[in-house]
Amino acid sequence: VQLQASGGGLVQAGGSLGLSCAASTRTSSRYLMGWFRQAPGKEREFVAAITASGRTTYYADSMKGRFTISRDNAKNTVYLQMNSLKPEDTAVYYCAAERDTLDMRLAFGNSRLYEYWGQGTLVTVSS
Repeated sequence: VQLQASGGGLVQAGGSLGLSCAASTRTSSRYLMGWFRQAPGKEREFVAAITASGRTTYYADSMKGRFTISRDNAKNTVYLQMNSLKPEDTAVYYCAAERDTLDMRLAFGNSRLYEYWGQGTLVTVSS
């Protein structure tokens, strides 16, 4: 599975931005998809994840209520809508994929368990 993230850019604090992650294959509908981010000098952190069917979503506490993850399996694409952005949301955002299993649903926030990664897209939030 090849992943291509896009949609990053510069936005003012309080603004919104939408990211997309396009998968190269139809089998992406069998994959749990996640978004992670990495700010300069910091470790990669979990942002959000969504099960293969799209019925269940997971969020990091600091993103709940501001970010929304969704997917369109017909388009092999996962989205991350980010609202009320803050300067501390500045980071490179990565999408990732791993087969949707019970183990993954229990460990969706562990970046080491994802096999497939996109190249990252930079989000910069100015104050």
